[in-house]
Amino acid sequence: MDTVEQTTNMMHEEHVIETHHLSKSFNGFMAVKDLNLKVNKGELYAFLGPNGSGKSTTIKMLIGLLEPSSGGVSMFGQSLVDHAIDIKCRIAYIPDTPNTLGKLTGDEYLDFYASIFKMDKAVYEAKKHELLSLFELEGKTNQLIEGYSHGMRQKIVLVAGLMHEPDIIFLDEPTVGLDPLSTRNLKAYLKHQTTLGKTVFLTTHILEIAEQLADRIGIVHNGVLKAEGTLDNLRALSHLENATLEDVFLKLTERGEAHD
Repeated sequence: MDTVEQTTNMMHEEHVIETHHLSKSFNGFMAVKDLNLKVNKGELYAFLGPNGSGKSTTIKMLIGLLEPSSGGVSMFGQSLVDHAIDIKCRIAYIPDTPNTLGKLTGDEYLDFYASIFKMDKAVYEAKKHELLSLFELEGKTNQLIEGYSHGMRQKIVLVAGLMHEPDIIFLDEPTVGLDPLSTRNLKAYLKHQTTLGKTVFLTTHILEIAEQLADRIGIVHNGVLKAEGTLDNLRALSHLENATLEDVFLKLTERGEAHD
């Protein structure tokens, strides 16, 4: 790496996720339109929007599962296109649907993930034990995943995604199917990760989660970023002093009763 590139990376390390005029169209329909985001290191960023607003499409472009129609993505000051392998070793993606290899046991599935990230055996065993305990899966990983409930599948996907201690954690509706205790434990775990300098980017329909956890919130509607900032910033933008995030969200997405 030359001196100029190294200096540039250091300058942008605070912004660990950046999008540059990011857009995605499907057969002429613009799902995401000219999206410019900057997410900071150690930040929990909640990306909110109504159904069909472009949230999942955005996450899939951020992690390289979908190719943008125009614009680009960078992480850690590096282009996702040019440094895909290096970047993907440092991130995790927890999808909204826990699609897993059903013919594997939980242990085999986790072993497979550990091998992908070339985890040290001792580190793997320690993280595996920690996360299985957190999500109450201890003693259940010798069973075939195809016999798991939806909630158990969601938990095993969470364990697999978090084991290698990623620098950025992307979560798309991560609490769907989780019981209240596991939801609470996940929220506490994610918030703790930000204190360690990790970054969390999540979508959720449960606005209380965003209100409780997020350092900043982005609200997208019809593929366009309508507003971004702290909850107090969004209250000011919507002219709703001391309002809940739900009230602010409905106002900014033009779904509430009051309009200015």
